Amino acid sequence: MIGHDVAAILVGVPLTIALTLAAFAIGALLGLPLCALRLSRFGVIRFMATAVILIFRAIPPIVWLFIIFFGIGFGYLQLDPFSSAAIGLGLITAANMAEIYRGALSAIHIGQWEAAAALSLSARHRFIDVVAPQLMRIALPSATTYGIGLLKDTAVASAIGVHEIAFHAYHVSQETFRGLDVYAAAGLLYVLISLPIAWTARWTDRRLRARVAV
Repeated sequence: MIGHDVAAILVGVPLTIALTLAAFAIGALLGLPLCALRLSRFGVIRFMATAVILIFRAIPPIVWLFIIFFGIGFGYLQLDPFSSAAIGLGLITAANMAEIYRGALSAIHIGQWEAAAALSLSARHRFIDVVAPQLMRIALPSATTYGIGLLKDTAVASAIGVHEIAFHAYHVSQETFRGLDVYAAAGLLYVLISLPIAWTARWTDRRLRARVAV
């Protein structure tokens, strides 16, 4: 019976991974322009970007998922549970990644910017060839830590009907009345998924350390 229960929970693994990747991709992309706005020389823009970041980081993820799925999703866009969860967690991720990018940019020595300017590189090439590799190197540990946390946060998506690990664990526990065993198995699955992410990030970090000087 225990093996059957674990198999039932395993059904939610692909959707958990897919949701994590989708939300992180959305956040990693949107975080860049949001970071740029946060560092704007115009005070009004900086204030608005800071307010957006604070709002998305301060309100619990499950509240955002309810707003998007039961509010926007039912009334205007007709979003399915997975899309609602990906958008909600993606926007929260964007706010957090913007701060990670900002911290990484502040850690890059000003001499790197001055050297790039001295070489008469365009703003585009300054960022792509000089700043971006160092930004990735510095931001990687924090981004990885957040990504692992995001994997765990996908559990809240079960509240709007996303059939991920926590969703299946809940239903198996209700059918078998063995909550401890079932949720322990679910927790172990989250750990097992997290380990390859951490190992890959460490391997990438070592490679970047060897190639990129900070």
